[in-house]
Amino acid sequence: MSASAVFVLDIKGKVLISRNYKGDIDMNEIDHFMPILMQKEEEVDVSPFVAHGAVHFLWIKHSNLYLVAMTKNNANAALVFAFLYKIVEVFKEYFKELEEESIRDNFVTVYELMDEVMDFGFPQTTDSQILQEYITQRGHKLEVGAPRPPATVTNAVSWRSEGIKYRKNEVFMDVIESVNLLVSASGSVLRSEIVGSVKMKVVLSGMPELRLGLNDKLLFQNTGRDKGKAVELEDVKFHQCVRLSRFENDRTISFIPPDGDCELMSYRLNTHVKPLIWIESVIEKYSHSRVEIMVKARGQFKQRSTANNVEITVPVPSDADSPKFKACTGSAKWVPEKNAVIWTIKSFPGGKEYLMRAHFCLPSVDSEELERKPPITVKFEIPYFTVSGIQVRYLKIIEKSGYHALPWVRYITQSGDYQLRTN
Repeated sequence: MSASAVFVLDIKGKVLISRNYKGDIDMNEIDHFMPILMQKEEEVDVSPFVAHGAVHFLWIKHSNLYLVAMTKNNANAALVFAFLYKIVEVFKEYFKELEEESIRDNFVTVYELMDEVMDFGFPQTTDSQILQEYITQRGHKLEVGAPRPPATVTNAVSWRSEGIKYRKNEVFMDVIESVNLLVSASGSVLRSEIVGSVKMKVVLSGMPELRLGLNDKLLFQNTGRDKGKAVELEDVKFHQCVRLSRFENDRTISFIPPDGDCELMSYRLNTHVKPLIWIESVIEKYSHSRVEIMVKARGQFKQRSTANNVEITVPVPSDADSPKFKACTGSAKWVPEKNAVIWTIKSFPGGKEYLMRAHFCLPSVDSEELERKPPITVKFEIPYFTVSGIQVRYLKIIEKSGYHALPWVRYITQSGDYQLRTN
């Protein structure tokens, strides 16, 4: 079972808009939600799930709004939370920013959307591209031959409209990998993982079927191929367009794509990652006098690759002032509101090593508080490179009219939560 009713509340808990989907619950029960939540906050026992008698509230907070689903039954909590986050996405597609003001300014559109996205407590059409075809932000006037909801609402392929035509048929695919890394002060890797996603921009006419082939380790095992360059994907999550039964049977990723931009799939590799940009730092603090910082950055990726827009954030004491910098490349600047030096290198080739020195003055009187030591963080982006070695082996485009389409594939590795602790 799913939600009986959905509410949008302001920051004080006042109902802005609500929709009763099943009629099996007293709508006045929402009055108990905010007092219970405030009591939980005082007790430091906040949970995304609160109860009052037999009524359960499942809630999320976005900006200055609370979105609350109410149910009496043993609801599928994961489904309800996924739905609440999805309608936030839909509202943002319509109103750009989702705030109390945007709800108040668009009551009619919000009611129409809430009618369409859920029926009798079960999620229905939540694809904003399809919803925008028949729910517009203009006031509806009674017209003869007014536009009907598109067939995609009741179609098996609800994420793509029929009759799409383009003069030039193309598919752009980005394989983006984020590296999450935590290195101890002694230089050992404490945590490392790769979080990847395959994003697409589809500019194709008609109802094409696409087949994507990756160097998937399980597929190579099943077909008896050499597993040398295969990648074992974990926690794979697909867009709703992918035929999951086909993937489970023979690991083929087959789908009719939505028009425009979408995230086709995401995956994770919980594997040992060699740090792509290695940082060595020496931070010497001379009491009542100065602090000297030396940071050495080394690119530990292939020499033919280049990291772009590298940003190394080095923490400094909060009472430091009068900065002086010397960097062999790039530029360093002090950001006092962050208590940090940010060293920016526009282009960082693989195998290269760069040095930056900084000097700060300290006050003559020490603070009594013990100062925390935040880690050095690194941001970067390496185009035409994937740290996991994942490859698109083929992307086939099949359409009954037989047109010729061009697939374009791009690889990008970027920093995620990339931290190196200091002594």
